Amino acid sequence: MINSEISEIKKQFNHENCSITKVSGCYVDGDKEIKTKFTESFLCMPEEETFKYFEIFKKTLSGSIGKNLMNMEFPTETEFNGGTQEFLLKLRDSELKNEELLDEFYQKIVQSYEFVGSYLILVIYAAYDVPGKTKDKQFMEDSSDEVYRYILCSICPVKLSKPGLSYNTDTNQIQKRIQDWVVGTPTNGFLFPTFNDRSTDIHNILYYSKDSEELNSEFVNQLLGCGVPMSAGLQKETFQTLIRDTLGEECEYEIVKNIHDKLNEIIEEHKMKEIPEPLLLDKTEVKALLSDSGVVEEKLIEFDQHFEEMTGVNTTLLAANLASTRVFELKTPDVVIKVNPERTDLVQTKLVEGRKCIVIEITDEVEVNGIVVKPI
Repeated sequence: MINSEISEIKKQFNHENCSITKVSGCYVDGDKEIKTKFTESFLCMPEEETFKYFEIFKKTLSGSIGKNLMNMEFPTETEFNGGTQEFLLKLRDSELKNEELLDEFYQKIVQSYEFVGSYLILVIYAAYDVPGKTKDKQFMEDSSDEVYRYILCSICPVKLSKPGLSYNTDTNQIQKRIQDWVVGTPTNGFLFPTFNDRSTDIHNILYYSKDSEELNSEFVNQLLGCGVPMSAGLQKETFQTLIRDTLGEECEYEIVKNIHDKLNEIIEEHKMKEIPEPLLLDKTEVKALLSDSGVVEEKLIEFDQHFEEMTGVNTTLLAANLASTRVFELKTPDVVIKVNPERTDLVQTKLVEGRKCIVIEITDEVEVNGIVVKPI
């Protein structure tokens, strides 16, 4: 799914456009015991409650694609003989009316979800009458070719509110506040099926993780049956290791700066073309990036092998995860220099009086701890 498709689904999470018919859930305590369960018709719930639910559902589809939101494809074997995809499809088709299926779903989560403390499992069923679009991308509300039927699952931590004081309007007194268990924003969740090309795609699932570095691999493997992709941080770390291993002793400042500049140039070109899909780089494209940045051919001889050993065969890396478009940073044990990534030309390495130095060109304005000083 791309951002516009995710946004289209999120726009249903309000009282004017709501397509949710059922909401089910269960509360799991710190000992992994299910304490209570419920299933309700969503539109029959009080408006002040549904408003809070909408906030949770929107959060489950928030964040960046490739970081917090992961498009995952089901392995073929999960679609047959009691596989994970087949089970989720049965749950979707039941419209949350089958209590046995719901109980099995809850148990699958409890058994695979690693979490310290209590949490709430929420799952909704919705049927979205997909409006057509004109050539200039305007919605045609009276034209629809498909009903997109989906489930959205949100897993939310439940924590005891902090102790404190409160004002009691009945007694007109300040007194100790009553602590209660509060449902927080979701830490994990998923949307199934996906809404690819504004249509139902039962072969894929959109997974959400609030922490982009803690993807809860056991949960993904056991409940969803999908392989866990590399996290954003791991992709960046792998890319940095590839550069170090490829360059070896020739890992010089100018080449690394060129790689950074070239990568940001590629990302910017992708944005200018207004391509909705995230920019992914495969092995060949990463190799071309290094070559275009000044890495000599003899250093790239064993690159293919290094890439596959670190990432696996046919792996792609999200370009946005590899480079920082906000800052260019140089670091020594005692000094950290942060530069506008568009002005890396201001920083050079030079020999000054026989010493290796980082030289920064300064303009007419220099600040030291917030104080404007006269340039040297």
